[in-house]
Amino acid sequence: EVQLQESGGGSVQAGGSLRLSCVVSGFTVDDPYMGWYRQAPGNECELVSQIVDGNTWYADSVKGRFTISQNNAKNTFYLQMNSLKPEDTAVYYCAADVGYRLCDRRYGYWGQGTQVTVDS
Repeated sequence: EVQLQESGGGSVQAGGSLRLSCVVSGFTVDDPYMGWYRQAPGNECELVSQIVDGNTWYADSVKGRFTISQNNAKNTFYLQMNSLKPEDTAVYYCAADVGYRLCDRRYGYWGQGTQVTVDS
């Protein structure tokens, strides 16, 4: 069974940093569709970053501030978030096999989410 478990969320002041981790099982981290997603109350699901066959993609809103990476030995994906802004506040999810550039909870495998709160 494919499972994903996020951790590393929390509360931080604007300009601070957080590193999210996603431990995956049932598949290896070289899955061609691994990504980080977020959703704030009242907002649509947003694809933050995705790895497709080793190529990375970032939403314009986080480009230059966030970095996606992986540790194959630990079957873990990471999202390093720097220069955080209040508008980054959301529940962050890691997910697999959602689809290319897609953000839809009906597809793929999703973790339980981890809350990120950025205070102004």
